[in-house]
Amino acid sequence: METKFSDYFSFKLVWQRMPELIKKIPITLELAGLAFLVSLFVGLLLAVARYKKIKVLGAVATGFLSIVRGTPMLIQLYVAYYGIPAVLRIFNSLGANIDVNIIPKIVYAFIALGLYQSAFTSETIRAALESVDKGEIEAAYAMGMTYGQILKRIIIPEALENALPGIDNSIIGLIKGTSLASTCGIIEITYQNQILAGRDYRYLEGYVALAIIYWAITIILERIFKVVEKRVRVPDKPADATAAGLSAQQPGISVSRA
Repeated sequence: METKFSDYFSFKLVWQRMPELIKKIPITLELAGLAFLVSLFVGLLLAVARYKKIKVLGAVATGFLSIVRGTPMLIQLYVAYYGIPAVLRIFNSLGANIDVNIIPKIVYAFIALGLYQSAFTSETIRAALESVDKGEIEAAYAMGMTYGQILKRIIIPEALENALPGIDNSIIGLIKGTSLASTCGIIEITYQNQILAGRDYRYLEGYVALAIIYWAITIILERIFKVVEKRVRVPDKPADATAAGLSAQQPGISVSRA
């Protein structure tokens, strides 16, 4: 019997798989969004603890980062999925009344993904905070500005601009990391492909369709963040702007930047 290329791979089946996979994109985005909020909150606390060099909190943050970055995300998902209910049952044995069975599975997944990503988000935020020019902060103090004003007008705008590329990578990483959430029984797009492929055993077409969908989501996010980066970009320093204006008024004068 003559074999055909379609016996091994079918482009038609790739496109047929996509509508069924796309139906689960909202679950993937919801999971990634919740995990990002956790990573941003925890990452900010870790970053501030290390940036301010708070002894006890800094040591705790360093230990947390070492554990999280030193263990695979898949293992952390399993620990969250089996560990959180075990801890809650211990509290129940001490008199608490928590129904473990009503907790949605997505809770375990976004907590695990968020804590994992917070280790990397914290480094992005800390690096952004340290990139703010200390001379600008000292000059602002010399002008009589309060710390709140300096935080609002100098530190946050400049740190946010420097942190956005790293935050963009964090969100994209979380989108792709949700593919492991199937270990918690969540039917997102990757798990949906396994269900569909189990009917006809055509796994390859489904994985190619998944790759195209993840790629499309990544491209869209990158375009969105490029627009956001342009919006939050801090304008040139006043001295540079003044020099540029002087040069424009007097064409014969050229301004060189050191």
